[in-house]
Amino acid sequence: MRVNSQKNKVTVIAEIGVNHNGSLSTAKELVRHCFDAGADYAKFQTFEATQLASKVAPVARYQKSSFEGDRQVDLLSSLQLSESDFEDLSAHCAGVGIGFLTTAHDANSASFVFGLDLDFIKVASGDVTNYPFLTKVGQQRANVLLSTGASRAEEVLSAIKVLESSGLPRSKITVLQCTTEYPAPIEQANLRAMVEMGKKWGVAVGYSDHTLGQDAAVAAVALGASVIEKHITLDKNMPGPDHAASLEPHEFERMVRSIRNVELAFGHNKKEVTSAETLNRHVVRKSIVATSTIKKGEIFVEENLGVMRPGDGLSPMRLPDLIGQRAHKTYLPQQQIELP
Repeated sequence: MRVNSQKNKVTVIAEIGVNHNGSLSTAKELVRHCFDAGADYAKFQTFEATQLASKVAPVARYQKSSFEGDRQVDLLSSLQLSESDFEDLSAHCAGVGIGFLTTAHDANSASFVFGLDLDFIKVASGDVTNYPFLTKVGQQRANVLLSTGASRAEEVLSAIKVLESSGLPRSKITVLQCTTEYPAPIEQANLRAMVEMGKKWGVAVGYSDHTLGQDAAVAAVALGASVIEKHITLDKNMPGPDHAASLEPHEFERMVRSIRNVELAFGHNKKEVTSAETLNRHVVRKSIVATSTIKKGEIFVEENLGVMRPGDGLSPMRLPDLIGQRAHKTYLPQQQIELP
């Protein structure tokens, strides 16, 4: 299992979701691509369609382009996998070497998912106001990813408090900024809200990205996201509600590579000369030199002193110390000045 244990390392979740289109074999194929792309987890969505959506629940606007019916329950039924399928997928992920996660979307599925003892319990954006579900999640005492799409700040804080009152310490909650649209307009990613939630409420933060491309996800990492979740698909043109807002495997790999590069660029808090800079330091800096012939005993003044590369001589920061002193030897033009 490729799970990040390094401090400050970003956890990357490849959200397969329902992009398997109800096919176990497609789901397994996607798992392999998640691993090859460098993700830490492959994640799915577990639900019983008839328990998740009522007969009158309509399909979302973004779902209409890939589904001819009007009832959400019918769409969900076509994308549903069984509990045995998920047990198979969990074992498959372990064999491939990638972490397995799945989001429960109804009470029956929650009981099943909680029994899998996963590294994270994901609370979907649609359950931010689901008090009974949040209570059950909090009682598990597991690490929680709380997605916040279509939520106001006070709703997110209320959800955090329900989790806490159910026994979950805030230190185990990671709040994910999210925009509930597929694809989401990048100008509505609102990554600063992620930063503010972390500062204001003392929680770890991350980003569940539904925008096109990788820019928002990489930017979120630079702003302090500890978790990135992004949809992956075999082909963005496949029929299904989430494919258009997903990355294809080669794109997902490029995103992970960019995230890891951002991590490398973080460095540490101390400003110092790096090993890569050592050889360049004296080449680009300057030393104090004579701008004209200065005879021994002559007084150093601003007019007969200047600065030029390389910087392996007397630092120009010492120029005030030289002014008014007498030269202890004769200097030719461009010759570096030495202290006596």
